[in-house]
Amino acid sequence: MLVALVVVTVIAIAANAVESVANFMGAAWVKRNSRAVGVPDSWLPFLGVVKGAAALGLAAGFVWRPLGVAAAVGLVVFFVLATALHVKERVFHNFYGPLGFLALSVAVLWLMIAA
Repeated sequence: MLVALVVVTVIAIAANAVESVANFMGAAWVKRNSRAVGVPDSWLPFLGVVKGAAALGLAAGFVWRPLGVAAAVGLVVFFVLATALHVKERVFHNFYGPLGFLALSVAVLWLMIAA
């Protein structure tokens, strides 16, 4: 169980760190995806901070588990809202993104609690 926790958490850290950097850089694919659901470009730095903080929180969870659990809960909430926004706006061509991140976040949360 510990190996699964480490592997899944490291994947989640890397994925959210990449997303964070892409938000700060204003990557074209990030802008395209956010605009499709009505999120203005001005929000991208804030979203980068959120995802970066979550990645750091997950990493800190290896040392102090409550912080990792809190970061995982935050990610689950974030990606539930992102998924709901895609449904609300009827944007399904990139729906796999928030669903994949949501599944990864739920897995990390479950493993942090169970391990």
